[in-house]
Amino acid sequence: MAPFNLLGNIIWLVFGGLFSALGYFIGGLVLCLTIVGIPFGLQCFKVGFLVLAPFGTQVVSDTGSTGCFSVLFNIIWLLCGGLWTAISHIFFGILLYLSIIGIPFGRQHFKLVEISLMPFGKRLV
Repeated sequence: MAPFNLLGNIIWLVFGGLFSALGYFIGGLVLCLTIVGIPFGLQCFKVGFLVLAPFGTQVVSDTGSTGCFSVLFNIIWLLCGGLWTAISHIFFGILLYLSIIGIPFGRQHFKLVEISLMPFGKRLV
């Protein structure tokens, strides 16, 4: 991890990233308590790990063998809260872009929009 990525991740964690990641992890645990919610809980964990260290991590499309299930699960995810999560990341990204020092953190929020909108079929690199 480059020194600037490490510094960015530390600042990110101190100023709210840790609480956001805990929210995703708690939501993932609650979803994993039911058999139907396990795939959605695993996606919450994926987003939570990205929220823990967004600097130096990329979101890429995964052309795995999920097929039409990823499309169906993304639609369910979108309707059950993914849209509101993405809107909140867009809001905070725009808010952070208003100051010069907040631009790198705003870029990370825009990266989180992509995975919080449709996490199925994406992986972190």
